[in-house]
Amino acid sequence: MIEEIDKNRLPRHVAVIMDGNGRWAKARGLDRSQGHVEGVNTVRRITEIASEVGIGYLTLYTFSTENWNRPKAEVDALMHLIVIAIERETPDLIKNNVRLRMIGDASRMPDEAYARLSQCIADTAHCTGLTLTLAISYSARWEILEACRRFALDVQAGKASPDDMASDGAFEKYLTTYDMPDPDLMIRTGGDHRVSNYLLWQIAYSEIYVTDTYWPDFSKEDFLKAISDYQRRERRFGLTSDQLK
Repeated sequence: MIEEIDKNRLPRHVAVIMDGNGRWAKARGLDRSQGHVEGVNTVRRITEIASEVGIGYLTLYTFSTENWNRPKAEVDALMHLIVIAIERETPDLIKNNVRLRMIGDASRMPDEAYARLSQCIADTAHCTGLTLTLAISYSARWEILEACRRFALDVQAGKASPDDMASDGAFEKYLTTYDMPDPDLMIRTGGDHRVSNYLLWQIAYSEIYVTDTYWPDFSKEDFLKAISDYQRRERRFGLTSDQLK
């Protein structure tokens, strides 16, 4: 399937809502945590295929701010799993020239988990291939409110004026994704047709691909199918087909 992909029409940035871990486990009579463990294996293979194909940026919705409201045992297990998995994968990330990043409200993370994650990010900072961004303790509404707060602080300090906020670009520099292109493609596994408070500003013109496949079962072939579907679409950005021609 890789040979069928048009390398000249790749999405530069792919964002993913990794949904269905708990339902995957429940369908097999397993604890929800087992679904998250299996989901880590999917992260590995999708990172591999994204890098192999030539995607520049892959952003994964790993843990939302709403997820803090889940049962404490599940939250603790998720935080532990995220850190352990990242530490385990860091040598391979470096080997494959993948740079790791994180976006989200780090202040809500346990100190030890954040420190260990930060070390993995630092260890891959020199890599120049795929940028793998984990959205942890993230919500788009939090991000937008935080951007507004930071801009207000700049105005208060005399570093900016309200008149400066006259374009999308002026606002985007206050977002956590300020140095990344907006996602061209957003993939959601698990079958739900909603964006779940994820990158609301950035996905304004993203192509959306939804599959019923649960995240633990999402394969490299499934990822390539999503890319192929994206390449068959006409992206008009408010124009007509005739204007594009």
